[in-house]
Amino acid sequence: MILGFMFKSDPIDGRDYQISALVVFLSLGIWWRDWTFDLLTLPCLLLTCLVTQWLWSVSEEFNWKSPTITSLSLALLLRSNNLVVFVLAGVLAISSKFIFQSKGKHWFNPANFGIVCVLALTKDAWLSPGQWGTDVWLVLIFLAMGGMILEKVGRLDTSFTFFMVYGALVLARDVYLGWTLDVFFHQMMNGSLLLFALFMITDPRSIPNNQQMRMLWSALVALVGFVMQFVFYNSSGIFYALFLLSPLTIYLDRLVKDSQFTWQKTYKLVPILAK
Repeated sequence: MILGFMFKSDPIDGRDYQISALVVFLSLGIWWRDWTFDLLTLPCLLLTCLVTQWLWSVSEEFNWKSPTITSLSLALLLRSNNLVVFVLAGVLAISSKFIFQSKGKHWFNPANFGIVCVLALTKDAWLSPGQWGTDVWLVLIFLAMGGMILEKVGRLDTSFTFFMVYGALVLARDVYLGWTLDVFFHQMMNGSLLLFALFMITDPRSIPNNQQMRMLWSALVALVGFVMQFVFYNSSGIFYALFLLSPLTIYLDRLVKDSQFTWQKTYKLVPILAK
């Protein structure tokens, strides 16, 4: 017999939703966009990230969610013909969290660190921004799932600022060159750009704690990323921009102190049963 209801902590937190979203995106890419995707890539990345996390955290509680998110992010964005490149990216990504950290904050986004390192250190790694196409329904799925997660963790401001600054710069360039609006929408509907803006640049553990500093930092990433992509013609410019500006987070947190993010668990109503 049910006597009533009570609030009980739900083990689902923002990372669970993020994992679910990344799995959905990866599935859409493989089965709908027909990626030429080696089926060994994801198991290899997942195992690499989990083992590396475990080796670095033998003296503390093992956290499987963070390395899982990193492995899925690498599988979505990074491309290579060599599994060794993925292994290297996974090891570097997870190791960066433990080597480059200060008071619980990461200097770099792990997936971004791994991606930029293998792009710079190997000749068999690349990003494929056109792999998603420009289907409107796919963009809406990205925005809906990404927005839901960002609302939960309270980082919509970061993503919004990046989109506004980067979008304004791209639009101004297109107008200057005499291009039509369809070119602008094509550029902004890039799947890799959406993944970057919704999931990578909003990682609470590697961005400033204070809202104003987050927005300033996000605007700088957008500006530097635009310059690297459209002035220096680096198609991976936004990823390099994030890599270069991520350590600035530590300085901004010291400049303007604010409460540090912690992953909050949700609560749900559960019935109280008679014994």
